Amino acid sequence: MSDTRDAIVIGNGTAADIAAVDAVMQAAFEPRFGEAWTQAQCLGMLSLPGVWLTLAHDAELLVGFALTRAIADDAELLLLAVRPDHRGRGIGRALLRRAIADAQTRGAARLCLEMRAGNDATRLYAGEGFVRHGERRDYYAGRGGERFDAHTYVRPIPLV
Repeated sequence: MSDTRDAIVIGNGTAADIAAVDAVMQAAFEPRFGEAWTQAQCLGMLSLPGVWLTLAHDAELLVGFALTRAIADDAELLLLAVRPDHRGRGIGRALLRRAIADAQTRGAARLCLEMRAGNDATRLYAGEGFVRHGERRDYYAGRGGERFDAHTYVRPIPLV
């Protein structure tokens, strides 16, 4: 089996990439959980100071992204998604590590995130040093009216 991780290119994104980001998000997030953002929400967030978009490409195809922000010495991973047909190749981990490195460069002392309870990505975040910090009951509103809890996680970032 060949290692295809070398084919993935991680780079910076802009507002011009939001339509492609939306396609990844719609493929990656199950609609029943209500986790996906709209393009307008992504554009609005990306227009704020301290917010950056990181992209993962496999050749010309966008296969993953991370949207992150830093304010003072805190950073927050707002969204991270990988196309389902590209999972298991280390793309999510590469995007997460890039978000951590970028947050460190911006002076953040910790990186926080929030995700739906029961999300399979819990293993990824725990493996990169994130510790569960709290819970928001009934935070996500699914399409069928169901409510889902959110868990918050935090990871310290060493000062450079």
